[in-house]
Amino acid sequence: MKISQLYLYPIKSLRPASLDTAVLTPVGLEFDRRYMLLKVEADKDGFRTILKNMHIPHYPEMGLFQTAVEFPKTKHDSGKVTITYNPPTPQDVSDSKPRETKYLEIPLRPHSVKEKRKFQVMMHKSPTTGYDMGAEYNDWFSECFGFPVILAYLGTNSRKVLGTMAPENRNKTPWWTIWYEALTHNWNKTIPVLLVWLYILIRAVNYPIGMMAEEYLTPQMALSAAALILTSWVWGTHCLLVRLRQTRISFADCAPFLVISQASIDNVSARLPEGEEMDHTKFRPNIVVSGADSAFEEDFWTELVVGPTKARLLLTGNCVRCQSLNVDYQTGSMAEGETGMVLKKLMKDRRVDRGARFSPVFGRYSFLHWTGHGDTIRIGDEVGVVARSKERTVTDWPGLTN
Repeated sequence: MKISQLYLYPIKSLRPASLDTAVLTPVGLEFDRRYMLLKVEADKDGFRTILKNMHIPHYPEMGLFQTAVEFPKTKHDSGKVTITYNPPTPQDVSDSKPRETKYLEIPLRPHSVKEKRKFQVMMHKSPTTGYDMGAEYNDWFSECFGFPVILAYLGTNSRKVLGTMAPENRNKTPWWTIWYEALTHNWNKTIPVLLVWLYILIRAVNYPIGMMAEEYLTPQMALSAAALILTSWVWGTHCLLVRLRQTRISFADCAPFLVISQASIDNVSARLPEGEEMDHTKFRPNIVVSGADSAFEEDFWTELVVGPTKARLLLTGNCVRCQSLNVDYQTGSMAEGETGMVLKKLMKDRRVDRGARFSPVFGRYSFLHWTGHGDTIRIGDEVGVVARSKERTVTDWPGLTN
């Protein structure tokens, strides 16, 4: 199998930027879903404002916004996201009112956010902190949508993965495997850090011992000090290694990556009238894989290796689907006819997740094994399935289950 498409979503729920290459990070493709939009509403009493997360199934007009990215060329370069707003195509053919395409550029990697207003973003019961990007961007989006909107930037913040979708919660890794991988992967970077940590401990314990008179320092005390140093070093190192393996997510719903199969896309296209094809970007994937033997075999994939570096993707959950599949990107509303019934068509045979019995499944949520951090993948890279499950995984994210 091979990677056939790569997609980046610099702003959550807007249309993606198609890539030829992408850099893997623990929280997704580099720069993926670092921004999101929130609607500003008044509370029931009208005395204060509340912020409502904007997702494309609830705000289908988000499909009218296309994105393109220009990556930073140096560490001081911000890069940029170019957003193109295409006013909706009128459903009434007699409507000849002119519609003006609008453009906006925002930094892909803002350098200064500390002075910006911070606020809490709660998504699927997993909170984080966002930065208000300010009137320059908020006003542009507000004018396009026709209501007040805030553009939020995630910065270095992240969200906790709930349920058992995180790899460390689904499959407990033995301590010896954690140590072995840490010492054998990038050992030239890992071992110096561990030696510095050991040196600090020795100095910390040696100082009070050195203050004692030699006649008070017994062999038993020396052995106790050595045992204390060794125990502290082992325990502290283990806690650090475990923490480094803990997975976090950005403004993505439940996982850093979404992998889908071209064979499954073709299966959905076959359910539409002759001549129509499913727009696979409505599934909002990061990685599209071609060459699978059959449709939906990805339901049972649990680990993939990707590209020349054999980066490991751990597939831990099903992506349960919503009305976003039915959005018409030309009108910014729910599609009419067969195109607007894709979700219903999948309901017939794709409700295969016992944890979300009323939602069809399409695609697999995935996490990067920490050893692949910084690896680059490209369209055309080989993809191999190295582990499968006999049974489908069960969604147990609080609030997203039955």
